[in-house]
Amino acid sequence: MPLTIVAPTTPTREADTGELGVARRCGLDAHHEQYKIRVAGIDAPERSQPFGQRLKVSLSAMVFGKQVDVHWHKQDRYQRIVGKVMVAAPSCRATQCPKTLDAGLAQLTVGLAWWYEKYAKEQSPEDAGRYEFAEHEARAKRAGLWADGHPVPPWEWRKGER
Repeated sequence: MPLTIVAPTTPTREADTGELGVARRCGLDAHHEQYKIRVAGIDAPERSQPFGQRLKVSLSAMVFGKQVDVHWHKQDRYQRIVGKVMVAAPSCRATQCPKTLDAGLAQLTVGLAWWYEKYAKEQSPEDAGRYEFAEHEARAKRAGLWADGHPVPPWEWRKGER
């Protein structure tokens, strides 16, 4: 089910859950209704974790003030829409650009997030394969958080925070 929203100008983050969303959390549709979005298929470093701020900058640069399409099929227990976030490529200068860039996959590619394998069955087989491959490639290149020999996944970091 596609939903088109505009990412807000001020990125925010859910402090208690550390979940990542469009502009870290929310967006507005054409009727100015606000939505909380969780980017499907990835888990991001917590704000206090190494690379947490770099991810925030990267994702904000990608979606800040832009229209995004969110392809979703469920809401999580916090009532956030869980979906694949698509945005126009930064190189497109036309008024209406196709939204062909997968924001979650882009974060994996540059090594700023983990593929959330636990939820792979909620992705299409094609997306799961792309996400898994992107994480493996980032690891092999030691890109982003993979430059650290043993980065702590956010789901483990959160356990230590409780």
